[in-house]
Amino acid sequence: MFKNKKIWIALSFLCALIIMLTLFKSSSETYDQQTIVPWLDKILAGRPFEGILSHISFNYAGSEISIAAKGYSSFVEFFIRKGAHFFTYFIMGGSLFVGVLGVTKKYKWAFSIGLFLPLIFAATDEYHQFLTGGRTPLVQDVILDFVGATVGVTVVFLVLKQLKKRQNSEKITVS
Repeated sequence: MFKNKKIWIALSFLCALIIMLTLFKSSSETYDQQTIVPWLDKILAGRPFEGILSHISFNYAGSEISIAAKGYSSFVEFFIRKGAHFFTYFIMGGSLFVGVLGVTKKYKWAFSIGLFLPLIFAATDEYHQFLTGGRTPLVQDVILDFVGATVGVTVVFLVLKQLKKRQNSEKITVS
């Protein structure tokens, strides 16, 4: 399917490892060290889309998420932070799936490790945040991370399946 499978496998595991190390470092920082609210205050001073966004309100981990409750920049930051949760675990799950599939050639192992390892990492990462102080570990974040990994694994599976199908149809055409 790919020209050099060993390189793809190594890059997949390296990608997952870099994400894990980055997340571990990030969990060692307090919220005040990580917040981008002051930066958002500057670049979103005109409050674009406030009219539309002001109608959004929901609860997350027992807290109201709305512009009225959090302020404009904190509201926007919430979506950036949760998007980062989802996206990093999407990449981690997909990378692990590719790496494990490349090594074992077994989809059940690729699915299992591509889902289980990010779930365990997410749970231990939230615990690490608890130990750090100045952070709020949330079960909801573990769930969000797991959903990200699940979507990542599923997308990679479907893409690989489509590539294999295309490769097989090209073999039939050439024959």
